Amino acid sequence: MSDSIWGYQATTGHIAGTDLTGYKVEATDGSIGKVDKHSDEVNSAYLVVDIGVWIFGRHVLLPAGTVQRVDQEERKVYVALTKDQIKDSPEFDKDKHIGDAGYHEQVGEYYYSHRA
Repeated sequence: MSDSIWGYQATTGHIAGTDLTGYKVEATDGSIGKVDKHSDEVNSAYLVVDIGVWIFGRHVLLPAGTVQRVDQEERKVYVALTKDQIKDSPEFDKDKHIGDAGYHEQVGEYYYSHRA
């Protein structure tokens, strides 16, 4: 599996260091939630998205490679996934997402297999 799933593509318009917290997240078929936290770390960039609107209190970890574009003016992040793909993704584990390579591999494999 390629590590590029954990990095922003150059075409997204994301500027490293930009705080994306609070940005709305748009799936290919509509709004899915908002960014709760994010990281720009090289080879480990991600968004933690609160999809509590759809499933009470649920958060998901989206690798930065799933981001298609960032609209700074509208404060929206567009991802190359459907709402169902995001809802069916592995649950965000706040205790494993930092420093657990196996967890990142599991999450990365799920999204890598669902890339457009």
